[in-house]
Amino acid sequence: MKRLQVLFISLLALPSLAPAAGDVATLLASADRYRGGADAMQVETQVVQLGRDGAADKERRYTVFVQPGRRSLVLMRSPAEAGQKVLMLGDDFWLLLPGSQRPVRITPSQKLLGDASTGDIATMSWSEDYTGTLNGETACPPPADSRRCLHLSLAAARKGVTYARVELWLGRSRHEPVAAELYVQSDKLAKRAVFVMDGADPPTRVDEMLLTDAIGNGRQTRVRYLARSTRTVPEAWLNPMFLARNPALE
Repeated sequence: MKRLQVLFISLLALPSLAPAAGDVATLLASADRYRGGADAMQVETQVVQLGRDGAADKERRYTVFVQPGRRSLVLMRSPAEAGQKVLMLGDDFWLLLPGSQRPVRITPSQKLLGDASTGDIATMSWSEDYTGTLNGETACPPPADSRRCLHLSLAAARKGVTYARVELWLGRSRHEPVAAELYVQSDKLAKRAVFVMDGADPPTRVDEMLLTDAIGNGRQTRVRYLARSTRTVPEAWLNPMFLARNPALE
């Protein structure tokens, strides 16, 4: 009896266990809900390149239509890119230029502004694009290192993703995204990402993603999600040839 009491007390003293490795898919789906929230969405997005002093240097605006089946359409709204579009259908990306009747194939790593790529704003699903393992509980990376996080190692599940590998940290209790390290095909660290929540208690969505270049000069790019709404676009909008023939959609 005494040994059972000692065992019971020892178990109480152990820290609570993190979710099992088999729950990675559930964790990623939970994290995705903070970034998106619906299967068919319109997301008004602002991308700002920051100078060395942290002040805004350049800015671009995008309207992103995220649709089921890993399909997205990006409309470029700023004067410098007026009329340009990016269409993502699964692993295929096309750039459509004003006055051109031929869509141009691009990669998800194609730069938009600063360190923000087409894949950074066109894809919002870790649960569809990656498989992975749960490494356990650890301190969150800076600047949130006073909190506890779950650390996941993710590998690309398909070829048409921006990053071949992702080291991801989620909040321990609510599983909101906190930070990520983003690796390219050569397994070189390309960027670090910090996710800024909306500040509500509990947090309900990611308002901002701050990207820091890990290859070059450490410059930063801020991706802000200005507005989200549920929207299903016409099926024709997801056809590259239709987009080439119909430059004005709205």
